Amino acid sequence: MANRTQTIEAESQSQDARGEVLLSVRDLTVAFGDKVILEDLDLDIRRGEILGFVGASGAGKSVLLRTVLGLIRKQSGTIELFGVDLEQASEEERLRIDMRLGMLFQHGALFSALTVLENVQVPMREYLDLPKQLMDELAMLKIELVGLPPDAARKFPSELSGGMIKRAALARALALDPDIVFLDEPTSGLDPIGAAEFDELVGKMRDTMGLTVYMVTHDLDSLFSVCDRVAVLGNKKVLVEGTIEDMLKSEEPWVRSYFRGKRARQLDLAARA
Repeated sequence: MANRTQTIEAESQSQDARGEVLLSVRDLTVAFGDKVILEDLDLDIRRGEILGFVGASGAGKSVLLRTVLGLIRKQSGTIELFGVDLEQASEEERLRIDMRLGMLFQHGALFSALTVLENVQVPMREYLDLPKQLMDELAMLKIELVGLPPDAARKFPSELSGGMIKRAALARALALDPDIVFLDEPTSGLDPIGAAEFDELVGKMRDTMGLTVYMVTHDLDSLFSVCDRVAVLGNKKVLVEGTIEDMLKSEEPWVRSYFRGKRARQLDLAARA
């Protein structure tokens, strides 16, 4: 009886942790001159979920991502990461937060003059003071974690396929064991098999490492296969958010066209039940 009670309590604590909001955006407005890109936007990301973020080209998906990361200044609103308002954070707090974030850019953004091993070590060199041998060992662990062969560590980006570049960039994003990983169009440029394998890798890491994933994507297969929730950007704010089932039921015009249009993937809801 005691073991059963402990199991129930453990499951309850796990569910509470999964519900914890790690990123909270409220009333965010971003503009370039007189052109307003985002206005009064709200968004939450919860621990342990994979959130797919979609919207029309030019809607401001990348602007929001870069604003959250501090690369673009906002006009108003609040951005909280791990319960800390970034605008009020001290330099030391901001440094600790930055170390809990990982970023995979759309085209990998690997440094061409560095090997894969050296690329993965870039965040370690920036934030940590570790001996070279330890950095080599940690970087090799990340390279193997993302499914690259050991000999890829000594190769340069120009010697890698598109899929290998994505995996190397993901290894670098995971270098500091982050809590949240931001993925910008992670499957763009990959063939269907490579894209499916990458989605599977992301899902596996979420399940085994407890990662929280913010994925900007246009890939319907990714949204259907690996994302727990989807948020749709339009009219300068989040129009709709919810599960894939919610997206398929939505009557918002852009959402309906995207998920139920002529080129949309048809999903058998009964098969998912």
